[in-house]
Amino acid sequence: MLSVVPMRAGTSDKAEIVTQLVFGECYEVVGREDNWLQLELAADGYRGWIDFKQHTPVSAAYYKEWKQAKHPRAMELLQFVSCADAPVPIGLGSYLPFFDGESIRVNEEQYPFRGTASDTAATASQAQVLEVARLFLKAPYLWGGKSILGIDCSGFTQQVFGICGYQLPRDAYQQVTHGEEVHFVTQAQPGDLAYFSNDEGRIIHVGIVLEGQKIMHAHGEVRIDTLDHNGIYNAGRKRYSHTLRIIKRISL
Repeated sequence: MLSVVPMRAGTSDKAEIVTQLVFGECYEVVGREDNWLQLELAADGYRGWIDFKQHTPVSAAYYKEWKQAKHPRAMELLQFVSCADAPVPIGLGSYLPFFDGESIRVNEEQYPFRGTASDTAATASQAQVLEVARLFLKAPYLWGGKSILGIDCSGFTQQVFGICGYQLPRDAYQQVTHGEEVHFVTQAQPGDLAYFSNDEGRIIHVGIVLEGQKIMHAHGEVRIDTLDHNGIYNAGRKRYSHTLRIIKRISL
């Protein structure tokens, strides 16, 4: 079991990282080529390739049980899961499968965990969404990243809403299909998702709306900038960095 595993577009260590497999996630192996396994993630259906040496097999029964359950997430920037050979460091947003308050379960093995976990029984509020989002501030940008040590724009929003109990798809152009449209930026509320497009109209960026016409998004780092009807204005660079396309509201 590892903290974070890169999932790649192809069967090479040089291939593009398309997403990351974080601790506790479950997946199905759908293909194999040489020393590479093609995975489909149980949570969002995303596909990519990992080095077979980073594969942790689970039983078919465990996989089915995992898919049917709601799993808490780690709520601290860094904690440890106690394993027999060495403690495994895990970061914010990692899955805690079948956590009972003292330990997690992988297959039939129990592993002690003494950190803080999210509450899967409670419905998150918009205020809690913002509270979770702020935990990621200053996380460096990483294409395909989903961890506190490297995250991209849609990985950031997926992790924040996932911790709060709502499963978004992986990429921004997929996430935009969720929620109800907010027609004017002046009607946006904290916790709404704002989407941005390129010159061809393709959704390429996403961020979380804050109070006071601000937005939190992953751009170089997880940061806060100004949001208006044109898009995201970067005061430090004195220019717009992204063009606003649409705002959506997720009902948690």
